Amino acid sequence: MSLLRTRRKPEAPEILADNDRRIVWRIAAFLLDYPTEQTMGMLDQLGSAAAELPEPAASSLTSFVEHARTTPQITLAKRYVETFDMKRRSCLHLTYYAYGDTRKRGMALLRFKHAYKTAGVGIGDGNMPGGELPDHLAVVLEFAATIDSVAGARLLGEHVPVIELLRLSLHDSDSAYAHLLDAVCATLPPITTADRRRIEELAAQGPPDEEVGLEPFSMDPSLHTPDMGARR
Repeated sequence: MSLLRTRRKPEAPEILADNDRRIVWRIAAFLLDYPTEQTMGMLDQLGSAAAELPEPAASSLTSFVEHARTTPQITLAKRYVETFDMKRRSCLHLTYYAYGDTRKRGMALLRFKHAYKTAGVGIGDGNMPGGELPDHLAVVLEFAATIDSVAGARLLGEHVPVIELLRLSLHDSDSAYAHLLDAVCATLPPITTADRRRIEELAAQGPPDEEVGLEPFSMDPSLHTPDMGARR
């Protein structure tokens, strides 16, 4: 894998209005979720909204929308599963890269749960489709776009190395989903030297394994995210 031959991160505009960031996150949240008929039916609307954004987010998002428009839903769904559910280096759960399916990951998930609860999102009021854990990138983007942009931006900023590693992995496999990560990364803080070291560590080590894993945490319904109303 050529991850460490790092492709240049798309540069953020000098000034990106908070509303523009929220729109980028909102569109990416929809498109990083499993492709349903509802999402496919929204592609024209999403593409039009993306085209009004500053560069480089506009081109990145519209490129994926055009790909989705010209790909049968069943094919897009198959690629989604192959990309995000079957490859350890392109997982959408942000804490997975550092902790894998271990008990330490359960504690990391509490950081997301606390942020949602503080923002008034009632944990346990009902799970979003698929019962995703709260660190799923589409969930975090949706939270940042529609609930609390400050807390959401903080969560995303804390996981810049992981999100960048995901972006690099998707580019490495020539996935169309890399366009979405390009757009998301253009809204995040610049990568620091410490971030680059962390990316190299995560890429070299991969998610850890241990015999006693996440099961006690994944069975706790309070760690699953409620439906925030964005994909219904």
